[in-house]
Amino acid sequence: MNIFLLIFTGIGLSMDAFSLSLAYGTLGMSSNDKFLLSFITGLFHFFMPLLGLLIGNLLFSFFLFDSRIVVSIIFFSIGFQMLFSSFKGNDEIKIMNYFDYVLFALAVSIDSFSIGISFTNFDNIVLLSPFIFFSCSFIFTFIGLLIGNKIEKLLGKLATFLGGLIIILIGLKFLIFK
Repeated sequence: MNIFLLIFTGIGLSMDAFSLSLAYGTLGMSSNDKFLLSFITGLFHFFMPLLGLLIGNLLFSFFLFDSRIVVSIIFFSIGFQMLFSSFKGNDEIKIMNYFDYVLFALAVSIDSFSIGISFTNFDNIVLLSPFIFFSCSFIFTFIGLLIGNKIEKLLGKLATFLGGLIIILIGLKFLIFK
């Protein structure tokens, strides 16, 4: 597998983080929080393929649930939390805490886990790919947060409401479509 294919794979894996971070950017996060969320998301995209490689198909023989259901539940809870917070009276909506960062990163990096399972066929990419996946997801998450913040400045609380709605629709997509 060549480096360009790995970069395009990293970009593809980062698109869900990008789209979700557009919605999160509407929450008026501080610059430090944007960096931290992007970094945690990058770390998950670094470790999930390695975990997928280590655990492989063994994990699926023990767990009988579909990972799409777990991702959907996470997205639904985050989306509804954003919808409800958009109706609150205070100007600064802050629903993100460190646990939310981890849930965000976990939800958008599960696909990296499955990519890691396929790494058993490619010995030469095991060490390089997690670095590429980290870089792509960090960059795309950060850019999405910045763009979402600009949207929030233009639309106010409507942006948070729409962001929550988008996250719920993404959750539905994971639940309904494979």
